[in-house]
Amino acid sequence: MNADELDWNRTLREQWEVHWKHQLRARLEGLTDDEYFWSPVPGAWTVRPRGSSTAPIQAGAGDFTIDFAFPQPVPAAFTTIAWRLGHVIVGVLAARNAAHFGAPAASYETWEYAGSAATALDQLETQLDIWLAGVRGLGDAGLRVPVGAKEPFPEVPMADLVLHIHRELIHHLSEVCLLRDLYLHMKPATNGATR
Repeated sequence: MNADELDWNRTLREQWEVHWKHQLRARLEGLTDDEYFWSPVPGAWTVRPRGSSTAPIQAGAGDFTIDFAFPQPVPAAFTTIAWRLGHVIVGVLAARNAAHFGAPAASYETWEYAGSAATALDQLETQLDIWLAGVRGLGDAGLRVPVGAKEPFPEVPMADLVLHIHRELIHHLSEVCLLRDLYLHMKPATNGATR
């Protein structure tokens, strides 16, 4: 098989789908609210009930907001699982789904952030389904079309955006898994021993 016969659309989707199905999805099952909001350091950015944040910017349209600052502090603030999922759901997926695949408009300011781990995982699954259906619908020809003015680099092809989004998903959701591991080993078991 030569490169002209390769199904590039399937190949790009599989970059994410294989990782999701065989590594990440199972690692996110059973995520508790304690893990979702837990921080091993004081002052971490997270998703909080409206009005309870001291971050310079609290974005969101619902009962919960996400912490931000612009410009970002140096060093960057530590972020919880709730924050990382909020970033992936909104900034990585929902905004792109709206810009490229006809999903409802989405931004950090207008999003209703999840107040529980289960709701966040439902939001993640929904946005992943929209993303993958949108990418599938591009076919091979659509992967060559420039992303346009909705992205910072309007001249790059959609294939570049797909690769970027998949890298972001793998990167940030792997961080979530690491935080789950850290939580498991830092929190005392019911008998007082650390797990």
